[in-house]
Amino acid sequence: MRVTTLGGATHYPRPGNACSGYLVQSGDTTIWVDAGPGTLAELQRHLQLEDVSAIWISHTHADHTSDLLTAYYAYRFGDVEPRPPIPLFAPSTLRERMVSFLGGGAEAGLDLVFGFADLAAAPGGGEATIGDLSLSWRKVDHDVPGFALRVDGPDGSFVYSGDTAPCAALDELATGCDALLCEAGTGAQEPGEHPVHHTPEEAGATAARSGAERLIVTHIALGLSGEEAAVRAQTRFDGPVEVARPGSVFVVERTAPVTG
Repeated sequence: MRVTTLGGATHYPRPGNACSGYLVQSGDTTIWVDAGPGTLAELQRHLQLEDVSAIWISHTHADHTSDLLTAYYAYRFGDVEPRPPIPLFAPSTLRERMVSFLGGGAEAGLDLVFGFADLAAAPGGGEATIGDLSLSWRKVDHDVPGFALRVDGPDGSFVYSGDTAPCAALDELATGCDALLCEAGTGAQEPGEHPVHHTPEEAGATAARSGAERLIVTHIALGLSGEEAAVRAQTRFDGPVEVARPGSVFVVERTAPVTG
């Protein structure tokens, strides 16, 4: 399994760094995970739009979703080969928001392009199989309904935190994973405020509690460099810590022996 970073910029895209978006690939299966601004163009550096097997969206904030709007135009009116609706796993409110923004005939058109599946259809989370990848997700702790994703493939397991404060649901989902891609979206928790992101130290602690083999930090707080975030995460996690940089490709392989 390979994980390609399309972007991880916090709040808004910068030249050379789109907002949150990743490709998870195994064999002929490709999952586009989060579609922040700038990620649609970056995706096309790596594959054709018709090669996307499914899309998975962690939550509805614009820095994780807005390129779905232009993806709709590409699939509906562009030179992409006709294909059945693409499975789109997302919080239930996403479709309504897209219809409101796109207007016109988008309500009917969206269902020709995307096959919407509600991440909250089952209490606490859900599961799906796309090609040779098994997806599972759990509701996590953000300021809008948000979810974290686990992908199990033939050769390893990968977990993406989405945007969330540290929480038991993420710890459980990431248990024993080969790679944890965890946001470090705040430099420090503000006293008296309910946290909605990890600090780098908390990302390290989440990786340690869950028994992840490897930590990749992403969506790093403004004012912090990737190197600073990695060093801070390493104070709480003994395993390898890497940074999700634009265009970086991580090979996820099983490191622990399979038992049972």
